[in-house]
Amino acid sequence: MTIREHVEQWEKIYLSPYATLSMNSKGRDREEEPCDIRPIFQRDRDRIIHSKSFRRLKDKTQVFLSPEGDHYRTRLTHTLEVSQNARTIAKALQLNEELVEAIALGHDLGHTPFGHAGERALDEICPYGFHHNEQSVRTVDILEKNGEGLNLTWEVRDGIVNHQTKNMPSTLEGKVVRFSDKIAYTYHDMDDAIRAGILKRSDVPREIGEIVGYTPRERLNNFIHDIVTQSKGTNDVRMSEEVERAMKNLRSFMFDKVYSNPVAKGEEEKAVSLVKTLYEYYMNHTDELPKFFVELGLRGEPRELVVCDYISSMTDRFAISLYNELYVPKFWMG
Repeated sequence: MTIREHVEQWEKIYLSPYATLSMNSKGRDREEEPCDIRPIFQRDRDRIIHSKSFRRLKDKTQVFLSPEGDHYRTRLTHTLEVSQNARTIAKALQLNEELVEAIALGHDLGHTPFGHAGERALDEICPYGFHHNEQSVRTVDILEKNGEGLNLTWEVRDGIVNHQTKNMPSTLEGKVVRFSDKIAYTYHDMDDAIRAGILKRSDVPREIGEIVGYTPRERLNNFIHDIVTQSKGTNDVRMSEEVERAMKNLRSFMFDKVYSNPVAKGEEEKAVSLVKTLYEYYMNHTDELPKFFVELGLRGEPRELVVCDYISSMTDRFAISLYNELYVPKFWMG
């Protein structure tokens, strides 16, 4: 018996009857020889961590565009916090931690530069629309490894595409990530806003604070404990009505005070304009796209999607540098 088979048997004995077992995966689009050491979801996690799109998350905006301080979250640190929250919940519920981690680490791979401002720009200008969850799956299916894709399992891809509020994943592990994403940005976006001086801890409305806490530590602790308490031993992942309502109210509070705050988001319209300008440029100059993206077009992918592929793969820094190269005059050095 291989090490992988031992691990699969351990999952069968130890994990919850509602967990997704590695041996029961629906598999990959392209069949592969199993690894003798790693179960199938662990291989997916490893592929995501070693991917270029994962490394680029370190230079993509979470909330604050190009913050001066070193301690503000980026899209990468957000992803790591989602993963940690999800693993804590999964361990407590005896669900498949490796599936949870793979979904969490891959859920934002298709995010644009400049966070949701960049996403909004592409969604407004591209006739196909643009949604980062769908782009994340497109990234792992088509864009990674020079067009080969990562060939991830059905369960991981399902969790990635359905991690947003309007969708529901097919596995409990996917539902864990869906909640963990909300918990992470509610928790850390407020922490960053306090660090930036936009909020004070005392600004948290009393009706919210009394239920989920007034400090980041209290809120994180209460959210996770509530999910574990409500979900343990059931075929579902859920919050109590009271705590879920408080989380929604806290999110509304963050939209009013932070996400639409002119101080915090003052540069967003510039970012939107930059992204739309790059889109229009490459729609008219597709021959100037990098070779890989030109080849995507030759394979029959619509030009609009290929341009979105290129722009969404950019980091904040690269997008600004490219814009400057294309549109900002250079001094003549004759």
